[in-house]
Amino acid sequence: MEKNGKGNAAIASDGHAELARIIEFCTEIDKQKFIRRHTYLTDGVRLENDAEHAWHLAVMAILLSDYANEKIDLLKVVSMVLIHDLVEIYAGDTFAYDEEGKLTQKARESAAADRLFSMLPDKMAVKMRGLWEEFEAWKTPEAKFAHTMDNFQPMMLQAATDGKSWQEDGRTLAEVLGRNSRTAEGSEILWEYAKSEFISKQIAKGHLKE
Repeated sequence: MEKNGKGNAAIASDGHAELARIIEFCTEIDKQKFIRRHTYLTDGVRLENDAEHAWHLAVMAILLSDYANEKIDLLKVVSMVLIHDLVEIYAGDTFAYDEEGKLTQKARESAAADRLFSMLPDKMAVKMRGLWEEFEAWKTPEAKFAHTMDNFQPMMLQAATDGKSWQEDGRTLAEVLGRNSRTAEGSEILWEYAKSEFISKQIAKGHLKE
């Protein structure tokens, strides 16, 4: 008979309950696949969704990590980009050029983070919420590089689709530069590449207004 602590049955029950919470979270985040972004896939036909965006950033971070300005913990970067938009399941995607939406973005996403990460067991919730908050704070080398990935990938897809959404929205160079005002903080090399290969070439074609 167990005199101290929990019996085996109680331990097994607690473990099952914790596992059930993790599985519930994993099921819930499937909803990220339904969050549509404003960037076209390379075929120029369909817009990408949040889950596709996060996967793309994770692979790109692995491949481009040598171009970070500072030494980075790659696993942390990959973790950040995979979870950074999970809150949009409840908060919705705030378009990069939606100035009105940005006014409420922080409050909406913070409330969404409270709701989403609380589904997890306490230690895991703290870890996941911490990664999300670190990304949002934009202070660590990992957060800065993760943001560079988050900005670089849409520009890459703009180049691949000949600036399709830039053309459709009548986007201007000033708007794109404003959106990317901090992109170089994670990688100056990638920002210089984006300016010369993605932005300048679309200006030359008349697909991005000066």
